[in-house]
Amino acid sequence: MWDQRLVRLALLQQLRAVYGIKVKGGRGQCDRRRREPAATETVGKIFGVPFNALPHSVVPEYGHIPSFLVDACTSLEEHIQTEGLFRKSGSVVRLKALKNKLDHGESGLSSAPPCDIAGLLKQFFRELPEPILPADLHEALFKAQQLGSEEKNKATLLLSCLMPDHTIDILRYFFNFLRNVSLRSSENKMDSSNLAVIFAPNLLQTREGHEKMSANTEKKGTFQILSWTRCQLCWVLMVSVLLHPWKALKKVNVKLLVTIRESGDKV
Repeated sequence: MWDQRLVRLALLQQLRAVYGIKVKGGRGQCDRRRREPAATETVGKIFGVPFNALPHSVVPEYGHIPSFLVDACTSLEEHIQTEGLFRKSGSVVRLKALKNKLDHGESGLSSAPPCDIAGLLKQFFRELPEPILPADLHEALFKAQQLGSEEKNKATLLLSCLMPDHTIDILRYFFNFLRNVSLRSSENKMDSSNLAVIFAPNLLQTREGHEKMSANTEKKGTFQILSWTRCQLCWVLMVSVLLHPWKALKKVNVKLLVTIRESGDKV
């Protein structure tokens, strides 16, 4: 097994030298400066809770996945043909009641309308203490989307290798579910582009949870460009990077880059 520090340095060097992408400061992990919820605040809760504090289910090929995510996706697969799934909003009153039941350890997904479950799934990602795609990688991920098609996929793959494996397992599980939804787009009208537009703001939040933009035209234009880039990134992750045998690709890339770096150090 390679030294993780060496792996990180090799990845950063390749990103900077080949793609002109520099990762600033962070380690692809959560921002530890933010206050972690106390144990008494998270017991039994589902929403607004870090992944490591949630109950998990073992899913073949993906490993340990938050049980709520597995239950919600499993329930929605039975209604995958529903037109406007994820686009149509569920009842605010029902959503609040269902969320409260789940946070108190009660079940309720099996009898909930699909649009309510879909709404809760978006809320689950939106209310995470930290975005599932690490905030300190956002700028680099956005920059990768400005590259040509093949380079964009390769750079995004290398950046994903900087994320914790558990995060990637969860993303791969969820994006595979979204891919299944998109395969029924002739019925549900939700292709991969539509799904990317919907989930981008939920998976790629700022630290404040949302942008506060003024009415200034220039800022509005910047916000629109950022929104488009987020959607493009989600689309690339959904239909390309994370649907390949990611662990095998990571192993090949890391082995090559570490070997190159070690050879360079000996020169």
